[in-house]
Amino acid sequence: MGLKQNLHNLKEKYKGTKMEQGFNALHTFLYLPNITTHRGSHVRDATDLKRVMNTVIMAMVPVLIFGMFNAGYQHNLAINGVAEFLTMDNFVVGLSKILPLLIVSYGVGLGIEFIFATVKKHEVEEGYLVTGMLVPLIVPIDLPLWMLAVAVAFGVVIAKELFGGTGMNVLNPALTIRAFLFFNWAAWMSGDKVWVHGAVDGIKNAAGTDAISGETILGTLAANKEVAYSVSDMFFGYIPGSVGETSTFLIVLAAAFLIFTGIGSARIMISSIIGAVVMGLIFNMIVDAEVITESSKFFGLMSFPFWQHLMVGGLAFGIVYMATDPVSASQTNRGKIIYGFLIGFISILIRVFNPAYPEGVMMAILLMNVFAPTIDHYVVQGNVKRRMKRLKTKTA
Repeated sequence: MGLKQNLHNLKEKYKGTKMEQGFNALHTFLYLPNITTHRGSHVRDATDLKRVMNTVIMAMVPVLIFGMFNAGYQHNLAINGVAEFLTMDNFVVGLSKILPLLIVSYGVGLGIEFIFATVKKHEVEEGYLVTGMLVPLIVPIDLPLWMLAVAVAFGVVIAKELFGGTGMNVLNPALTIRAFLFFNWAAWMSGDKVWVHGAVDGIKNAAGTDAISGETILGTLAANKEVAYSVSDMFFGYIPGSVGETSTFLIVLAAAFLIFTGIGSARIMISSIIGAVVMGLIFNMIVDAEVITESSKFFGLMSFPFWQHLMVGGLAFGIVYMATDPVSASQTNRGKIIYGFLIGFISILIRVFNPAYPEGVMMAILLMNVFAPTIDHYVVQGNVKRRMKRLKTKTA
């Protein structure tokens, strides 16, 4: 007797009890639902929520694997001063740190989803499949697992289940989890000792220094220091940072894949890039006009070439994987353009004017999540007024 038949028998055995939804959820997670529409008109399409989530996960797998190599590479580079990238040692180090993050993220998140499904007697949605992988990719490599567990529980309950579950949430759950981590344990989410494995634990490097420094490019710029990485390093991702946010090259490929499959919104992505470029250009023009001096605390980030902003920090990752969340983003075509532009614009604005936290994409996306319904409202009202005006002109 196969697994599918066993699950079906358990579903029948516990039908009508609190355990029914749990077995239904497991069956739906592993196999296609047995329920089909028998009456009424409906769209016949092979695309469902599970396939959408699986497509996004496939777009994240290359970034995840790269993050494992980069985690080990940055660790060995900090200790030895010289390191190759594609080595098994780098991968093993990265895997040993990132796999526990994945296990805790999925274990806690899906566990809470199953509990709510059992208590409230509704199906378990597949929305957390993407959130569960996003979360480990946007946190530092050495983040304590108990902190991650608490943050995931907060994000799933407060940002998702209290709003009614997948499709009803106002805020992006993954970014809510990251915001919870940042505002409760800021020391573990910023600074120069959280981005490279071993820095917090004081592992000695080749020179015998107790602390390994892993300052990010944005942190370096915020301190008005010279960036030690090349444009190539920034683009391909051989730099310290959150687990999955460093390789702009792989993120661009993921963006193309998501747009091609119809999952990601090209309007949001392109308008976000334009917004970031416009804000970066404005700051570059201020520096060129010599309005501020090199002694200013904003000079490093203001003078940073506008196009390079797209290759550092979590901007590209946030635009591709989280700004395009179909639930929390704007729904109208014109609204998506406005929504995306403001995300890019505000992200760079926060980067420059908050040197203590030189990464603004998280706050920008969460802010625009809140305003997305308002943007759509005014877009719809504008369309109605234009159509009414045309109607009056025709009937006049």
